Amino acid sequence: MNRLLVLAEDADRYAPLVKAADLPKLEIVTAASAEEALPLVSGCNIFLGEPPLIAEVIASASGLQWVQSSWAGVDRLCRPGLRHDYLLTGVKDIFGPLISEYVITYLFALERQIFALLDSQSQKQWCPRPYRLAGDITLGIIGLGSIGRYLARTAGCFGLRVTGLSRSGKSCDGVEKVFTRDDFAGFLAEPDYLVLTLPDTPATRHFVNAEFLGLMKPSAVLINVGRGSIVNETDLIQALRQGEIGAAVLDVFETEPLPGDSPLWELPNVFVTPHFAAASFPQDVVSIFVDNYARFIQGRTMLHLIDFERGY
Repeated sequence: MNRLLVLAEDADRYAPLVKAADLPKLEIVTAASAEEALPLVSGCNIFLGEPPLIAEVIASASGLQWVQSSWAGVDRLCRPGLRHDYLLTGVKDIFGPLISEYVITYLFALERQIFALLDSQSQKQWCPRPYRLAGDITLGIIGLGSIGRYLARTAGCFGLRVTGLSRSGKSCDGVEKVFTRDDFAGFLAEPDYLVLTLPDTPATRHFVNAEFLGLMKPSAVLINVGRGSIVNETDLIQALRQGEIGAAVLDVFETEPLPGDSPLWELPNVFVTPHFAAASFPQDVVSIFVDNYARFIQGRTMLHLIDFERGY
């Protein structure tokens, strides 16, 4: 018999879905906080839930064999000093559509100057504003994993030109040209909108810094839907103030919630959203868990296994 701990703030939404799947040899317990979970963890060999909460109690889980994350970001479980003697699986192929909706929404809202038009409306001013054809806009994507690849295909449906940057430089459906770090400057010089979909790893920390921003078009818009640690916010604020780039759309930050004294709240060329570009919908996560549970009890290779050293 396996014992599952569902550990998430909305555990009450996950548990009924897992129970409805009628999985064999599985007992289910739930907790909405680390405090609630502590009395339960020692008897559970499987966890399903949020990495930050799991990280708080994982040291006490003596019989742990497998953790299924409900989030795309698993960095809290990959940090040095934490135990890594279990299987960790992530979630993929469910956030691509949500991230794409967010990026495309902001891209065309800015391109069609919707925010400026709302200001004109509030002042009862009739002010037609110029905009470009979609085919004249280049969308750059840094990180061509499942999310980046989905975004590239979506952008292509609107006629946008798409370029990408990856470690391998391998071709990718929907991406006109894939660059590597060897041609970093060439890649950054092209996009009108530059999207970050990178994970949080030691190699990506402050990947976006003053040098990076200085290579972008002065009119370019940076969109971060990856992790907050990717961007050096001090350098970004300076670049936005000095007009080195046109604007930034930020859904993730180095510190969350974003502190009230951060200049990012008040800069006129910054658009802040509260880390909601791609929410974890329980039905999608549980679908992955159900598939992985069958693999777990049958001794087969799990889907979306995480490499603790790489962090993804």
